[in-house]
Amino acid sequence: MKYIGSMILCLSMCVLFSAGSIHADEESDARMALYKKTSAVTDIPWEYLAAIDQYERQVHDDPKEGRVTAIEVDPMFWAGSEGKMPSTFFPEGWGSDGNGDQKVQLDNDEDVLYSIGTFMKSYGTTSDDIKIALWNYYKRDLTVQTIMNTARVFQKFQTVNLTNRDFPLPLQANYSYRSTWGDARGFGGRRIHEGTDIFANYGVPVKSTTYGVVEMKGWNKFGGWRIGIRDIYNIYHYYAHLHSFSEDIKVGDIVQPGDVIGAVGASGYGPPGTSGKFPPHLHYGMYQDNGKNEWSFDPYPFLRKWERMTKN
Repeated sequence: MKYIGSMILCLSMCVLFSAGSIHADEESDARMALYKKTSAVTDIPWEYLAAIDQYERQVHDDPKEGRVTAIEVDPMFWAGSEGKMPSTFFPEGWGSDGNGDQKVQLDNDEDVLYSIGTFMKSYGTTSDDIKIALWNYYKRDLTVQTIMNTARVFQKFQTVNLTNRDFPLPLQANYSYRSTWGDARGFGGRRIHEGTDIFANYGVPVKSTTYGVVEMKGWNKFGGWRIGIRDIYNIYHYYAHLHSFSEDIKVGDIVQPGDVIGAVGASGYGPPGTSGKFPPHLHYGMYQDNGKNEWSFDPYPFLRKWERMTKN
């Protein structure tokens, strides 16, 4: 059991450090310049190119040294320069010279982004066309959905440098919380607690902590009235046991830090409308997706950080 506990702790710490580092975006100006240059020559809106890069940053971590983007093309689908999967070996591959040096290189940002842009354009330039192109490349529905939604966020705010955050409850509210991720649960069977409980009074407003898109809204037997928001870092934010939703919030909406999405309650553990089996509180969970799997990690350190940011 000690070994299992140590593994869980190590995993949560690894996720903490990796997730904590992804919010820094010092090279956003260089990225935007490259996205817009590629968009101009491929007719693919820059926000889709940016969203692909943003997704791959979470799958492959930070860009490699000397790179601006984090996109890593599968060599089996690349027809490039000699020594980089030449087209004579893989005639069905794809790859284009994006910077005019007569080479097609896997580690050149302009070549990679231009190649992806031309690949997508081969399907068309509408939103539906791009969605089909993304599926044919990634072959994973959640990946396609994430990239499409991230593109919508970038398009709305016209930047990739979206680093603001907010605490999920108003700081003037009477609330309390501690680290409860990984604790044993009694309700709903034996399992670990995949989040942090923030206790507050009924009806206290619940806010989005991040930029993202509402992916889920409704009733769950255990979570009660709950909302799920996926942010631009491919992290799913889960708000549960709500008393009510904001009237105008719906699946597909783009939100930003501070947007009110509901109110604190005590719903759950029964049919729709069941409430009051425990004190009112917000269950806040965070889940990371790496392109293959999704797992829970401890939101407590982030909540503490966002609380300090909001106070300042």
